[in-house]
Amino acid sequence: MEPMLDLATALVPLLDPAPAPRPDPGDRLAAVLALLVGTDEPELVFTERAAMLSRHAGEMSFPGGLEEPGDADLRETALRETAEELGIDVSPDAVLGALPPIHTYVSGILVTPFVAVLATLPALTVSDAEIAQVVRVPLRELAAIEEERVLREENGMTWRGWWYVDGDTTVWGATGFMVHALLELVRKEAPWAVT
Repeated sequence: MEPMLDLATALVPLLDPAPAPRPDPGDRLAAVLALLVGTDEPELVFTERAAMLSRHAGEMSFPGGLEEPGDADLRETALRETAEELGIDVSPDAVLGALPPIHTYVSGILVTPFVAVLATLPALTVSDAEIAQVVRVPLRELAAIEEERVLREENGMTWRGWWYVDGDTTVWGATGFMVHALLELVRKEAPWAVT
């Protein structure tokens, strides 16, 4: 088998096939797509959010967004938003499942990250209103540069997060937690993919 198929096979039993997160009162639901691309050297696809956006402008993220009333489920939310932002239609069959949801306390959103695999990334039609650029980083490189940092200390509490600094690209915050969660699964079940 090729490495990406081996990785997908290893990840499927560890991911939630039908997540049903429960937001706190006042929170909203959202979904993103952690898209693994490639056959021999899997890469994660990140988007840099446009500078004019009201939330998380200029930050690195996965394609995705808020759930809309017409979405059948959160997986559909992630796929719809990916189509809107990148101009590609990822098949539901390419989705392996979901990582645990991440709460963004600043914006009051409970985000479910779905993991999908594609052998190659189709030609993109990027939404300039939402996305400044698309960046691909090898999974192996993310594992090598992963760094736990203190985000802030307040009232005797310490908040820690995961940072990935690669040249001009810095992944942190909620997306950093998602990358860390994915890397932990890969280290456990497919360590060859990150070493």
